[in-house]
Amino acid sequence: MKKVILLFMCLSISFSASSQSFIGAWESISTNKKGDKVKTIVTFAEGYQVMTSYEAKTGKFISTNGGSWKLEGDTVTEKIEFDSSNPDFVGTEVSFKVFNNGSEMGIVGAKERFKRIDNGTPGKLQGAWLMSGRVRDGKEQMRDTSGPRKTMKVLSGTRFQWIAYNTETKKFMGTGGGTYTTVNGKYTENIEFFSRDNSKAGLHLVFDYTLKDGIWNHKGFSSKGDAMHEIWSVRK
Repeated sequence: MKKVILLFMCLSISFSASSQSFIGAWESISTNKKGDKVKTIVTFAEGYQVMTSYEAKTGKFISTNGGSWKLEGDTVTEKIEFDSSNPDFVGTEVSFKVFNNGSEMGIVGAKERFKRIDNGTPGKLQGAWLMSGRVRDGKEQMRDTSGPRKTMKVLSGTRFQWIAYNTETKKFMGTGGGTYTTVNGKYTENIEFFSRDNSKAGLHLVFDYTLKDGIWNHKGFSSKGDAMHEIWSVRK
């Protein structure tokens, strides 16, 4: 049990501490054995979080994990919903003490530190979202978001990440992320990593978007160049 918790501490260093807010995005930069810079980004929304590591220069995806979280005093408890490296952890819970001084956070006793990137602003789309439908040929096709097969997006004030996974089979299907902006009705994704295809790193995708009553519509073209119109609902 001790080894499992220690491993989770390395994988899920994604947390902060008591009196300070940790909603937003945090970053840790390290160097791998080849001398390449590796970014680890933690993005917190209310109730949900995701941590991802990738090579900064190439966008090569390394790993991601996350799920729901809660803070009680200086102790964080996370329930794992997806883990690309260790799927057996899906469905388990882990708790540990954390610290957060407002600009830096981490797990008490661990060496790695995360510096704050943003505090959730400006972030018109800040939060956790589930894909709840698409529009095809002018018709809405909605899906049940309560099932085990999920596509979730977690956004801070400046960062976005989507994750496709199944909590029942524990299968991780893919992820991608980077920075985003919302300006004059345009939602723009600047891709920094894409687990299915590293060559997508560096792409800028621009969508028309609307946000009303917890429903986010955006339409444009996918990274493959296909027309798309997705519907996302706030995850509660």
